[in-house]
Amino acid sequence: MQAVADNNADILGCSGLITPSLDEMVTVAKEMERTGLKIPLLIGGATTSKMHTAVKVFPNYPSGFAMHVLDASRAVSVCESLLNDKKRDQFKADIKEQYEEMREDHYASLASRKFITLEKARSKMLQVDWNANVPPKPNLLGTKTYTNYPLAELLPYIDWNPFFQVWQLRGKYPNRGYPQIFKDETVGVEAKKLHDDALALIDEVVQKKMLQANGVVGIWPANAVGDDINVYDVDGSGKELGTFHTLRQQEEREDSTYFALSDFVAPKDTGIQDYVGAFAVSCGFGCEEVCAKLRAENDDYKGIMMEAVADRLAEAFAELLHSKMRTELWGYAPDENLSFDDMLKTKYAGIRPAPGYPTQPDHTEKNLMWKLLDAKAAAGIDLTDSLAMLPAASVSALVFGNPCCTYFQAGKLCKDQITDYATRKGMSIKEIEKWMGPYLGYAD
Repeated sequence: MQAVADNNADILGCSGLITPSLDEMVTVAKEMERTGLKIPLLIGGATTSKMHTAVKVFPNYPSGFAMHVLDASRAVSVCESLLNDKKRDQFKADIKEQYEEMREDHYASLASRKFITLEKARSKMLQVDWNANVPPKPNLLGTKTYTNYPLAELLPYIDWNPFFQVWQLRGKYPNRGYPQIFKDETVGVEAKKLHDDALALIDEVVQKKMLQANGVVGIWPANAVGDDINVYDVDGSGKELGTFHTLRQQEEREDSTYFALSDFVAPKDTGIQDYVGAFAVSCGFGCEEVCAKLRAENDDYKGIMMEAVADRLAEAFAELLHSKMRTELWGYAPDENLSFDDMLKTKYAGIRPAPGYPTQPDHTEKNLMWKLLDAKAAAGIDLTDSLAMLPAASVSALVFGNPCCTYFQAGKLCKDQITDYATRKGMSIKEIEKWMGPYLGYAD
């Protein structure tokens, strides 16, 4: 999370990149209230939302004013309203009324949701015929590092859809059919210009080697024990290297199966040896230096474009290495022949859920990933105290290869599971609630 202000500031802004930032924003609001500040607090960033601001941040700064802003372009008009003596009071009153209604809707929604106990959810876990679902022994056991990977090889794997979203261009186009956005009456011309500029910059990046791509992948023996996944040494000794902890769905629904990631790994008591993989990749090496130079030259546009390009290349690297894992390194899908469209539609065998995302929303699971991969030493990819990846243009994920795997959303979680999860991880309930705040199915 970033917060920028000085003693003469009129407005303070916070930008959050990953879910732990959300709790820190609440702390900022509380501290502003405690110290008697009155200036507006603007909340924005990838993981933030109007609902979180209305429910968690706004009530903790009653003497001041907190508001969510969708993106930097919208912040201009918001700041103008907040600093205009004629507009300010009515603007604040309108937002306050809107947020009060949102809070009422939020708590009413929580009250109306139905959950089942963790015990009952476990009784409805995925049932698997493990003799028919375990993939073959991987061709790679342990880790493999890729340093200074050729950027040109990543280009066919770029998904342009998120690129246009970065620039708030909301055209109707399929992932690989991005030219359709160029025909949009509202955003077509601008989308075409942005895409052309991005292609020109990518060509410059590749030719001048302005960015470096590093990555590391790993595959280890593993077995499920309850909702946990034990990971073992590749030497066959059975020595435990660590445990991944997974979360099980609890929101009541018609579907009778309540998933956890551990369901996709053969239980230890079956006697069947299973495996789990992971990777961490980055195309952000060199990006910060290039962007700093561009901004010093007052070329903010190209600086933002460089960051967007680095993100697209990192996601492309993840797509490429996951393909290599499926077809070569793990080799559970050696005959895979998917189009790029089908890859983006996740029609490949297995899954690659990332910690912090809906299937496994707990960022702290990255700690074991980094230990197993030795990601910092191997590929230079570090974790901050809040478990954001550095460089920023980085992607990491766990990899599961069994035919029974499927993506799912863990959804809201009940107190019984949070308590159980904290015990399994050796953390306090308060710590878990901090990391899992957006996923709590109860008022913390």
